[in-house]
Amino acid sequence: MRSSFLLAFALIAWFPAADAQTAPPPYQIAGGYSYLSNSFNGVAGHQSGLGGWDASVAFPGWHNLRVKMDFTSYSGTNYGAQEKGYLILGGGQYEHKIARENLFVEAMFGELGMNHVWGPSGSAGEKASFSTFFGGGLDTPIDRHVSIRVEGGYRYENLALALSPTNPTPINSSFLPKNFASLSTGLVWTPRLGSASFRQAPALPRSRVESELQFEGLNSFGHIRIFADSWYSYLHVAGLEYDRHSWGQFIGARMDYVAEVLPVSIFRQPSGTTVWGNPSISPLTFTTLYGLGISPIGLRMMWRDGRAWKPYYLIKGGLIAFNKKATSQDAAYLNFSLQQSVGVQFRLTNRWDIRAGIEHFHFSDAFIVPSNPGIDEMMYTGSLSYQIGKKQNAE
Repeated sequence: MRSSFLLAFALIAWFPAADAQTAPPPYQIAGGYSYLSNSFNGVAGHQSGLGGWDASVAFPGWHNLRVKMDFTSYSGTNYGAQEKGYLILGGGQYEHKIARENLFVEAMFGELGMNHVWGPSGSAGEKASFSTFFGGGLDTPIDRHVSIRVEGGYRYENLALALSPTNPTPINSSFLPKNFASLSTGLVWTPRLGSASFRQAPALPRSRVESELQFEGLNSFGHIRIFADSWYSYLHVAGLEYDRHSWGQFIGARMDYVAEVLPVSIFRQPSGTTVWGNPSISPLTFTTLYGLGISPIGLRMMWRDGRAWKPYYLIKGGLIAFNKKATSQDAAYLNFSLQQSVGVQFRLTNRWDIRAGIEHFHFSDAFIVPSNPGIDEMMYTGSLSYQIGKKQNAE
């Protein structure tokens, strides 16, 4: 799993060299049917494939390399259990044209989420697993904007069974399948530069590319359960975010590349924990962990660019590490992070803005060790934004 992650990470890290001065290729927005070669509980004698859907977005690339996000869902019944799995993956796609055909290869990693009772005969299972995908495919155009896509590859998952629905402690599940093949087919829409839905910003000299530095702070105010089950820990972070206008506009929003470093990362968790992150000591007391977060890849969509107030959507992916094992005494020092936020940025002066929003901050160790409680923090966020590049609109 670690080698898979490093390969996907290398592909992603290659991407930020893309520059807004040259016209990038169009986006690729794809969707269709997907088939998985086996069920997640498909042990010998009870093997059955699963059907589902797949949707993906590949961003304008650099030297034929694109950043890609993929969303897939599989469901079905096997070995006496209803299975519902969904995958959220990100990584890189490299493509090459031969005549009219577009060939591509891809490497992605992310998270697999499951329902509670997907195991053999309806037994309880863990709800999440690290997931990797290596594959490729072919796009055959049927007109200027639409192609038929056939795509396939290898998937690795690491699901385990649990003691019970109320006690999700993992148990030995070496007999479960971990290696899968998948095949997908559907349509790809490629919005062209200059169209009404996607237009490239005017070419600017290198010194005038719009970019910002955000001096930010985030503080936890509660929890939700999306990718994780842990409920008792609290996260406080502060750092720097860099936003660079890199991809013109899409559905009316300015498209920015984002990177972030969080040198102040403070995590408060119970002093004693179970394998699943629940408190094991009464009365409840807390211990403090100190760490560092880095998100080398992200996207910001900002509407009303150049106006006095600007709504935004932001997504970032990366790593966060602590001086002690986080979320559980049996978990890992290093965790994978995913942040999503919405908010509004307000203009203060020609150079300074202020930003306020709400953020979902997830991190987990992706089962690089057997214990993986993870955390889904709800956080309020604020920042001061310094405009590095000159603004195109001088309102």
